[in-house]
Amino acid sequence: MDQSAVSVDVVALRFWADDAAATYGIAARPHEPFTGHIALPGVLLGRGERLAEAARRAVHTKLGVPDGAIGPVGQLVTFDEPNRDPRGPTLSIVMWAVTAQHDGPAQWASFDDAPALAFDHDSIVAAARGLLSGLLWKDLSLTRALLGDEFPATRAVDLTTSLLGARPDAANLNRTLAGIPGLHKTDERRRTKATGRPAAVWSFAER
Repeated sequence: MDQSAVSVDVVALRFWADDAAATYGIAARPHEPFTGHIALPGVLLGRGERLAEAARRAVHTKLGVPDGAIGPVGQLVTFDEPNRDPRGPTLSIVMWAVTAQHDGPAQWASFDDAPALAFDHDSIVAAARGLLSGLLWKDLSLTRALLGDEFPATRAVDLTTSLLGARPDAANLNRTLAGIPGLHKTDERRRTKATGRPAAVWSFAER
């Protein structure tokens, strides 16, 4: 049986201060297969390389995100369809990463208007979206990297909506936020839109 290569493909997330929704990074492929087609950033896992290191390398080299703007990373799922890569059997370990605001050349795509991607990356994005929505309020390294140390409730709604694909019930979201260790509602209210009431501000305890 042929030995499979191992690739690390990354759903690199952006949810910066002025963003209304979370997006993910994509880039045109400079080499075969699928030259010129857009794809998720991915690299072959190097000998002795850890998954997190490979994920950071992919985001830096394929998206042009500066090392200092790559936040926490984590593992999502494995894709093992033998014919997913025309070069031969390749196991894909899918990771997530959060990017901080920067001036790099990366392109960003919406989960609600996903472009057609090379390989099986469309399937990876669809699976990742569901998994990320499940991790959002459970993996605090992901949550805090996306939202920051404090955030108005409207930001939590926007982020949840973009990952879940539907607007969350306000009461349920408030109960979820209230149940997160180290997160509390402050007395501050902040206006984030031209109309409507100012939103409650939530804050994480100091690290």
